[in-house]
Amino acid sequence: MTGRTALVMAGGTGGHIFPGLAVAEALRERGWRVHWLGAPGSMEEKLVPPRGFAFEPVQFGGVRGKGPLTLFLLPLRLLRAFWQSIGVVRRVQPNVVVGLGGYITFPGGMMSVLLNKPLVLHEQNSVAGLANKVLAGVADRVFTAFPNVLKKAQWVGNPLRAAFTSQPEPAVRFAGRSGPLRLLVVGGSLGAKALNAVVPQALARIAPATRPQVLHQSGAKQIDELRANYAAAGVEGELTPFIEDTAQAYADADIIVARAGASTVTEIAAVGAAALFVPFPSAVDDHQTTNARFLVDAGGGWLVQQADLTPELLADLLQKTERTALIDKAAKAKTMQKTEAVEAVVRACEELAR
Repeated sequence: MTGRTALVMAGGTGGHIFPGLAVAEALRERGWRVHWLGAPGSMEEKLVPPRGFAFEPVQFGGVRGKGPLTLFLLPLRLLRAFWQSIGVVRRVQPNVVVGLGGYITFPGGMMSVLLNKPLVLHEQNSVAGLANKVLAGVADRVFTAFPNVLKKAQWVGNPLRAAFTSQPEPAVRFAGRSGPLRLLVVGGSLGAKALNAVVPQALARIAPATRPQVLHQSGAKQIDELRANYAAAGVEGELTPFIEDTAQAYADADIIVARAGASTVTEIAAVGAAALFVPFPSAVDDHQTTNARFLVDAGGGWLVQQADLTPELLADLLQKTERTALIDKAAKAKTMQKTEAVEAVVRACEELAR
């Protein structure tokens, strides 16, 4: 069958968008035309079109924690999103629709089912989002990045680019390393103010001769504040708003300090790296803590809640942790990798396309 078209739906954060891009690129490599349903003015609108995918805008956004006015207007906004989604599906005429999370997937998914289009879902988090909880009941195929998330779902891991799954084993990477630890701090696309504040203060508590070499990613909006924090602490580091090759950065690090978004956790598992996870405390349903426990409970890292993260605690961990212990944790994280997600989702699309 040639000339097939897929409509990919994902938005809101990089944790939904980048897995969606991994699937979209794999579909395109197999000859599919791919359209992307997302919100106008969103992160997905900035990231998707430059990669050569047609962008189909539908106006809809999050509702949880947004206040009474948003809830009051929800029925009207949902009706508008339903109407716009119907227009997109009728115009694009996809052979299959793929939802990878974010509120934008709800109207698109419901209208796709209404118009008799096959629906494939992938849930990235260890606690399912509201949109996917509802859509899972009407989807033709459901996949998850973590086990025991949704009934009748197949656990396949998170859709990842090959760069994450093709890194050398931890023991190979660590061979020959000596001197100060290599510390990678990952704030994500939106940054992490708590990490930006605590990390430079922690480094200042460590003698310069043994102080870790740090690469600290902050997000574009927080890079100036991050630079000021390092200057105030009197420490140096490689400070950047964005890391081009995240997989290589994970592989090069001895230890990572990061939030616990689904993509971050599953990417770290795929590479096999030791990490200290500091979950975002306002994440819906505290799903980042659950994400982190997936690796931490297997011995693949540490979990510290943001309220408990202090410069003293972090400095103590960095000073007391030897590379041999980090190799062990990295190897245990690697055992939790699950890397068949892209192939599973693409195969489902090919089986269900009509």
